[in-house]
Amino acid sequence: MVVMSAPSTEPQAEHHAGFACFVGRPNAGKSTLTNALVGQKVAITSNRPQTTRHTVRGIVHREDAQLILVDTPGLHKPRTLLGERLNDVVRTTWAEVDVVGFCLPANEKLGPGDRFIAKELAGIKKTPKIAIVTKTDLVDSKTLAEQLIAVDQLGKDLGIEWAEIIPVSAVKDEQVGLVADLLIPLLPESPPLYPEGDLTDEPEQVMVAELIREAALEGVRDELPHSIAVVVEEMLPREGRPADKPLLDIHANVFIERSSQKGIVIGPKGKRLKDVGMKSRKHIEALLGTPVFLDLHVKVAKDWQRDPKQLRRLGF
Repeated sequence: MVVMSAPSTEPQAEHHAGFACFVGRPNAGKSTLTNALVGQKVAITSNRPQTTRHTVRGIVHREDAQLILVDTPGLHKPRTLLGERLNDVVRTTWAEVDVVGFCLPANEKLGPGDRFIAKELAGIKKTPKIAIVTKTDLVDSKTLAEQLIAVDQLGKDLGIEWAEIIPVSAVKDEQVGLVADLLIPLLPESPPLYPEGDLTDEPEQVMVAELIREAALEGVRDELPHSIAVVVEEMLPREGRPADKPLLDIHANVFIERSSQKGIVIGPKGKRLKDVGMKSRKHIEALLGTPVFLDLHVKVAKDWQRDPKQLRRLGF
C-alpha cells in the first residue's frame, strides 16, 4: 500500500526584494541612515554637504526580504557641470527604484531646498514615497511634532500621498529597524537579488577611494569645499609575503583643483596627509579584512569640476 503525503497547506512565506533610495537635500542624513540599516560603513558620511558622489548600494538581508538601498547625491540647484551630472544621476535613480524615502532633518525648518525636491518627487507618480524625519536626537518632542505636521502638509500642498511619515535617529539607533519594516512591504515579491552576506555592490576600489576622500575632507572642512577627488591607481597583494601575513599595497592619488590647495591637504611637514592616511587605512583594513600599506600622493587637476574630460577621468 502506498501512502501519499498530502501537500502542505501552509502558505509559503512571501519574500520581497527590491530597491529603495533615500533622497533629500545635501546633508539630510541619507548616508548615515544607510550605514545604520546595513550595519556597516558602506556610504561615505561627512557633515559637509554633497560628499556622496557615487550611487552606493547597501544591502539589508532578512529572512523574508532583501532591501537594497541606493544612496544618491543630494539634489541641489547645480552651479557646475559636476552638479548637473549629479542631479541627472538622482532623477534617473528615482525613476528606477521601487520606493523612495525622502529624508528631512528634524532640526531644520523646511526650506526651499526641500520644496524643490518635493516638487520633483511629485512628478514621479508611480513610485511609493515615505517621508523620513531624520536627526530626531537633536530636537525636543514639541519641535519634532511641528516638523511631522509640516512634512504632512508639504505632501498635501504638492499632491504627494506619503505611504508613511516616520521619525528616526540613525545616530542613536532609534526606529532604524522600523524604517526597514515600512520599506519592505512596498517592494515587489521576488527571490533575493544578491548573495547572502553581500553588503554592497560597489567595486572595492571605489569604496576605498571614498574612505580616503572622507578622511581627507575631515581635516579641511572649512577650507576646501568640494575640490577633493580620489582615484585608486592600483591595489596589489605584496609579493613574497607568507600566506598568514598578507599585505595589500594601495596606491592612490588625491586630486585638488589648484596648487594653492596642496599645502592645505598636505599640512605642515606633511602631518595632515599622514593623518588622512592613518584614519582611512583603519577603515580600509576593516572593510577588506586585511593589513594595508597605503601610499598617498596629492596632485592638481585644474578646475576639474567644470571640465568634462577631467570629470570622466576622475570617474564622474
